[in-house]
Amino acid sequence: MNIALWGIAGLLAVLFLASGVAKLVQSKEKLVASGMGALEGFGPGTVKVIGMLEILAAVGLVLPALLEVAPVLVPLAAVGVALLMAGASVTHLRRGETQGVVVTLTILVLAAVLAWARFGPQSFEG
Repeated sequence: MNIALWGIAGLLAVLFLASGVAKLVQSKEKLVASGMGALEGFGPGTVKVIGMLEILAAVGLVLPALLEVAPVLVPLAAVGVALLMAGASVTHLRRGETQGVVVTLTILVLAAVLAWARFGPQSFEG
């Protein structure tokens, strides 16, 4: 189970790092043109904040456990990812983007499983 949880954390970290960096280095218009249409309703500053949150989430999902410094931050980061994906799901739902809803809900479920397991039966304590 521990290996599967590390796999989930790693996958989520890679996804969020790539997405966050893209939001920080590319213009909102370029992101929308590349398929991130849900960002149309947000200002450029908000897009940058979302990108920064995604990068922080990526770091929080793996680094504390790897360094064995405050590993409780891993499930907290997973809760943050789940909340971020809940908001993204609502945005996609309002826009009628079924595929976006499915993707964000899948990521939400993975993050929720990670949070539940790392807070509970597969915590880094003991």
